[in-house]
Amino acid sequence: MSLAFDLDKPSGISVYHSQDNSSDKDKLITLPAGTTTATNQRHHSMNISWMRQFRLYKFTILILLLLVLLPLLAHRKLLNAEQEAPPTDVHRSRPLLDAYEDFSAMRASDLKMRIEEMLRIKSTVSVELRELESRRQKLQSDISQYNQKIEELKQELLREQTELERLKISVEQAQVAQREAVQRNTPELALPRTLLPSTLPRKMNGVSSGIAAACEMHNCFDHSRCSLTSGFPVYLYDPDVHNVQRAGYDIDGFLKTTLKQTLGYNAHIVRDPKQACIYLVLVGEALLEQDLLRNNRYAAQEAEQQLQQRSTVSSVTTHSPIDIQKLYQLPHWGGDGRNHVLLNLARRDLNSARTNPLLQLNTMRAIIVQSTFERIQFRPNYDLIVPPILGPPGGDVWQECASMVPARRKYLLSFQGELRPALSMQTAGSQPLDDFILEHLKDMTRSATQDQFLLQFQCVPATEVQDADTLPDWTLCGSDSSRKQLLKDSTYALILPPLGQRVSSTLMLARLYEALRSGAVPVILGADELRLPYAETLDWRRAALLLPKARITELHFLLRAVQDADLLLLRRQGRLIWERYLSSVQATVDTVIASMRDRLGIPPRPVPSVVAQSVFNNTFIPLKSEPPVGMDTEPEESLGPIEPPYPSPAFRRNYTILRMHSKEAWNDWMDPFYLYPQLPFDPALPSEAKFMGSHTGFRPIGKGIGGAGKEFSEALGGNYPREQFTIVILTYEREQVLMDSLGRLYGLPYLHKVVVVWNSPKPPLDDLRWPDIGVPVAVVRAPRNSLNNRFLPFDVIETEAVLSVDDDAHLRHDEILFGFRVWREHRDRIVGFPGRYHAWDLSSNNMWHYNSNYSCELSMVLTGAAFLHKYYMYLYSYHLPQAIRDKVDEYMNCEDIAMNFLVSHLTRRPPVKVTSRWTFRCPGCPVSLSEDDTHFQERHKCINFFSQVFGYTPLLNTQYRADSILFKTRIPHDKQKCFKYI
Repeated sequence: MSLAFDLDKPSGISVYHSQDNSSDKDKLITLPAGTTTATNQRHHSMNISWMRQFRLYKFTILILLLLVLLPLLAHRKLLNAEQEAPPTDVHRSRPLLDAYEDFSAMRASDLKMRIEEMLRIKSTVSVELRELESRRQKLQSDISQYNQKIEELKQELLREQTELERLKISVEQAQVAQREAVQRNTPELALPRTLLPSTLPRKMNGVSSGIAAACEMHNCFDHSRCSLTSGFPVYLYDPDVHNVQRAGYDIDGFLKTTLKQTLGYNAHIVRDPKQACIYLVLVGEALLEQDLLRNNRYAAQEAEQQLQQRSTVSSVTTHSPIDIQKLYQLPHWGGDGRNHVLLNLARRDLNSARTNPLLQLNTMRAIIVQSTFERIQFRPNYDLIVPPILGPPGGDVWQECASMVPARRKYLLSFQGELRPALSMQTAGSQPLDDFILEHLKDMTRSATQDQFLLQFQCVPATEVQDADTLPDWTLCGSDSSRKQLLKDSTYALILPPLGQRVSSTLMLARLYEALRSGAVPVILGADELRLPYAETLDWRRAALLLPKARITELHFLLRAVQDADLLLLRRQGRLIWERYLSSVQATVDTVIASMRDRLGIPPRPVPSVVAQSVFNNTFIPLKSEPPVGMDTEPEESLGPIEPPYPSPAFRRNYTILRMHSKEAWNDWMDPFYLYPQLPFDPALPSEAKFMGSHTGFRPIGKGIGGAGKEFSEALGGNYPREQFTIVILTYEREQVLMDSLGRLYGLPYLHKVVVVWNSPKPPLDDLRWPDIGVPVAVVRAPRNSLNNRFLPFDVIETEAVLSVDDDAHLRHDEILFGFRVWREHRDRIVGFPGRYHAWDLSSNNMWHYNSNYSCELSMVLTGAAFLHKYYMYLYSYHLPQAIRDKVDEYMNCEDIAMNFLVSHLTRRPPVKVTSRWTFRCPGCPVSLSEDDTHFQERHKCINFFSQVFGYTPLLNTQYRADSILFKTRIPHDKQKCFKYI
């Protein structure tokens, strides 16, 4: 060991480097400068002490002098000896360094050599230390990498073991499916193949009026032309070619043109009469030719000539406007008119005898469709009663309706009408009970009560004088707008039955039409004597109060006994009936055809899907890339088996849905016009049926014994057979975000297909690499940039369950599968992750606000990450009012709110939120439209506008969310939960 000095240190400090041959590290020893000098000072102080003692004793002075002089002489001698030594003795002085000799007396050259040597030694040691440190760090890095590889291999081992288990489960389920296919003894149902007749109706002999009056479907209708698989083909006689009116009469031009256009859109219309099941003949509304010209610019001149013309046509008006011989000569009449439907649709003339032009005519076996029927004329379950055509040709009609709330309005009950012609009640064929009814109603208006009644039995101002052939009935008072305003202020609208022996009249049905349109609940007196429109299919007890005349004395009590909830249900059902079946020419024509088809038990036409057009041409093959593995799943958690694509069985209830659920289709679902592949309302089997005879497709948990963990992940369980789901992603020019989202779907169980709706007009880049996620990815070109494209019912969507997600939504696999399992138990509702609610504006007290704050109550689940049934995609695209879809396009916002409105409106149930997740955006994704400041302002406006269109706010609140059954449940250590984190 040797010492070396470091002279670069600050003055007053000497540093020694200890150099040890056995070690590569330096040991620094720092000594204070002048250590030898301090020792001499101590000796000097001792000498001074002796001198003081000499003063005391006198003899110590000499000793002190000797002690001082002798060291000085010795020191001088040593210095002289060192100066006389040769220069070659420098290295001999190195051992003096070990003895901490004083360097102050060294020569400058020697000191410089030693300093340079020490600097060389220092630099060498420093280099060696750095090399050693670098080696140490490299070794540590290698060790860390090896440890990481070991962990990755362990994870990969677990993942491969999990994948192996999934493959084993998949093989077992494939074997089960194979056995089911072998044992299946029922045909695979699909869309019916059309079976049509190929000949015209045979010529038969005519029938008498007596036979015609007894006609029913079993003895007057030819079922052989209407096969169950025919699709109910309908042929329309062109009213311009086959005119059955007498001279001087013609059909209303608006009605004629609109009917032809409307039927042109109907899926049942055929051009070949040989294929037809029924034949439609437009026989009315037949008006005098001068009446058809009243709305033109020469109306004033024709009014002056009216009296002159009356005399010339008086002989004509006493007869029916229908020429019965022209009717018999129709080319396909077949001698007796079987399978012919005579349409007499009233529009302008609501009170004359011409509303029932077929009264005295023998129409043989033809079915009559009109508004006015005499009791002796109407053939139940054969003829059909329809309301007058008082609405537009088609389109949105919500502007005509009033708001459904508040439940109670200004008037409890209202009626405006006048008996015309002004005959006595007895002359009109009424009974004494009718006189009592009128007197009692008048007394109600004069009674002392808090309820207000507006009951007027004379028109003020008086209405115009009716024609001489006017039928006795309660005519309408005032204009359409004045009556509409009164009914909007009325809680109930009184409807009196027609006089005489009529079971229905055009004026009575016009009152019913106007009451339903304005939200006034109809109160029909004498309903037990009447026939209401489409009574075979519509349940009028859910939309009106049907009372016999004898209940007139209890009428006020009954109206007050109806609670607000029931009152609003009546009003809501009445509006649904009006919108779907009565509101327009389109609604009336479609309802007539659907009613005839429903009688025969023939399934309707399948609802048309939107044909998906790929963004890639037929020759282009997009580039593929390997997806990231294990991003969103725990390696030891198996979430489900790997299955080949399995589309949901479609059209399996073709011949039973409208036979068993006709009332629901007409009165709840409000859509008997189309046949859907599946419905969210399909019934579930009893539990034991899954094991006894109806086991096909079912995958019970633990084969029926239940379980958790492994047993739970191996099968879907639940109350419905196995199925898969489709993910629909709407994207717009965010390719990398989309690719990342697709990559995260790799290995997702029960995924059937991914449909990417490409909303951008620019096609994707040719060099864009699409992740290979193990299932088909269909990239569909959108017709235009619209958020409504999210809910287009594309034909490539082959499953009932649809997971609608944004392109930047980040959901784990276990979250998706848990949402899918929950949706299978709530198929008619929206099931998703981010919850929102509509909050009442307390400042204005008349509007809603959209709110996304954390809340214990919600009413919406955003469709940026939600499951829904494909059935609602059809309804959104085809039946939702166009004004709502236009508002979505205007704001480029609110399509998720619109879907929540639609589903809650139809089901009257709130959505279902799953898991604790409140947002679903991926971290680091580009800013979306929802981050804009105006986003929330637009959503406020959307909620209020949608409420105005629907007539009320259908959203319902819910205060719970769905979590896995064993979530936060303490279980034994050897047991597993359903999901690890849900």
